[in-house]
Amino acid sequence: MGGQPVSVSGQFPTDPDWCEDYGYRLGKPDGIMVMKYGSTRALAFGEGRDDFLHQLYWSPDGMLGTLSEADGRFVGPGEAFWVRKAVGHEVSGGAGQTTYRVLLREVPPVLKGVRVAVVSVGDEVARLIQYLATAGVCEDEALEARARIMAGLRTTRELADRCVDGRGFAMVVARSLTREPADSTGLEEWAARLCTSVKTLQRDFDREFGMSYTQWRTRLRLQAARVLLKGPQPVTQVAHQVGYASPSAFIQAFAKEYGHTPGEYVRRG
Repeated sequence: MGGQPVSVSGQFPTDPDWCEDYGYRLGKPDGIMVMKYGSTRALAFGEGRDDFLHQLYWSPDGMLGTLSEADGRFVGPGEAFWVRKAVGHEVSGGAGQTTYRVLLREVPPVLKGVRVAVVSVGDEVARLIQYLATAGVCEDEALEARARIMAGLRTTRELADRCVDGRGFAMVVARSLTREPADSTGLEEWAARLCTSVKTLQRDFDREFGMSYTQWRTRLRLQAARVLLKGPQPVTQVAHQVGYASPSAFIQAFAKEYGHTPGEYVRRG
């Protein structure tokens, strides 16, 4: 993931090195605010929810780990994480990344009725987000840019709603692994840290995610790998970054999950 995690949602106990905000008619339905965060250090913002504004998270220089409604995902520089207002979520990225948080009162047309999703961010949308986070942009130009951002988003992965009825242990583990997928902590050690039994923790994973701890961790690691491979980065390096002891084990797991090797995935673009 390129350094220690920096979370960019919710309340945070450690300040970022800098945070800038650029608001344009935010009190109106057609307003927009872009917040820009940067830090060279590890930060923990924690879990967050905004009951007033829809949010879009994007980083141009690294992947973001996301967690919402019991679903962990990773998004790369060509994607952003969409969260409808009043939906709890958590977002983390690597130290040294610049992360943009776009706040809206209206829902983009392509995201009507969608609570949580991963959306594509093309070159124009990326440029416009960065443009809005600069000084001296007049309001008319900003609102025109906002309209083009709203129209330019494309859904790539809608994250399905889940019924979360577990005891919360699995979510604690999921938050930690979403920040650092290479963490090698086993189920037994997690259970000991949480002062619960292995059986209870495993049952909680089944309730929260519909699969075992091992299956969930493998899927999360491979999702992170797909983002890193778009870097592009060597397969051997990606294998290490997502927690595999050897490239061959990583390639085997990747091919089993997706039906093709990491190399084929990169060539397909």
